Amino acid sequence: MNKTLTRRAFCISTAILSLTALMTGVSQQALAVDETIRLGLVSPMSGPNARYGAFSLHGAELAVKEINDAGGIDGRKIEIFSADSQGTPVEGVSATRRLIDQDKVNYIIGDVSSSVTLAMQPVAEDAGVLLLNAASSNPKITYGAGVGGYKWTFRNYPTDENRALIVAKYAAEQRGFTKFAVLSVDSDYGRSAITFTKKYLPDFKGEIVSEDYYKEGEVDFRSVLAKIRDNGAQAIIMYGLADTTPIIARQMLELGLAGKVTLIGNGEFNTEKTIKSAPKVLEGAVEAAAWLPAFDSPESKAFVEKFTAAYNEAPNNHAYVHWDTVHLLAQAIKEAGSPDQAKVRDALSKIKYKSAVGEVTFDDHNQARLPMILLQIEDGKPSIKGAYAADIQYPAN
Repeated sequence: MNKTLTRRAFCISTAILSLTALMTGVSQQALAVDETIRLGLVSPMSGPNARYGAFSLHGAELAVKEINDAGGIDGRKIEIFSADSQGTPVEGVSATRRLIDQDKVNYIIGDVSSSVTLAMQPVAEDAGVLLLNAASSNPKITYGAGVGGYKWTFRNYPTDENRALIVAKYAAEQRGFTKFAVLSVDSDYGRSAITFTKKYLPDFKGEIVSEDYYKEGEVDFRSVLAKIRDNGAQAIIMYGLADTTPIIARQMLELGLAGKVTLIGNGEFNTEKTIKSAPKVLEGAVEAAAWLPAFDSPESKAFVEKFTAAYNEAPNNHAYVHWDTVHLLAQAIKEAGSPDQAKVRDALSKIKYKSAVGEVTFDDHNQARLPMILLQIEDGKPSIKGAYAADIQYPAN
């Protein structure tokens, strides 16, 4: 009798142990799922700016692969959830809410468009979700962040104010330009850049002789360019869309502006496609960029090599800044010792991150302090003139 009870007890014990092991395995699997870092990416995957969105996603994906292949962040893997903003604030807000409410993301990177990012800020703030911007340049984003209001918004990208000052100073002091025409995209980005250019031009004895803006998708600029040809402008200040720049350049060539009026600002003047569209027009063009494929640092060169191998094309600025921002976030999570968003936010505010361009820290408006690369097209190729930084002068709150 005792022997039978012992055998029965043994069988029951074995069953309990097996069930415990099974439940432990299930619990560990659930824990592993719960510990996955869920990263949302809001970008224009359709519409006129879809090209930017594709590069943004590829840059972020490459960074995630590198981090995950290296074991993740303290063993936690990153999973990307991409949402299409279509480049509009309404769709950007909808995309942000879907990522927060349905995909339960821990962090969000986005958007390329400043107007979309501005609309995303209050949504992320209300949800207490960290919004880390990698490509929007409107200064209003950081004027309203950190001590300015939104505690959950950070930006790892230079602002239009940085760029406008650097470009205006170089154009006046190094190129001797004093008369400028404006031809920029009609968006928060294009108009904001010109607003800040106007702020600084008087310091360099510069004046704007004409001011025009174009809509996304516009293709005929001949009437505006004819006006510029006749008004004595030495340079066209253009903060515009990469796909539009070659169209404008070819029409400048048609109207005899090549070699007479120089493009300055930011419109991806430095890409091979743009330069080939009208080499005589692009010669001498001046641009300030957050990053360039030709930038000479080991980290930058390694990124270009990996991206080109993965996607069979060279990366652009949007690919780089999203790749870099994912790595920045990963370091902040690691330094926080936890994916807890409040701890990661605190870690970001104190971080010293070594990017491919230089050290990154954040000011009290959660704006990254980082240099911009200034280049000039010479002999059909971008020539880097140096990296320049400009501290933001915030308006009084």
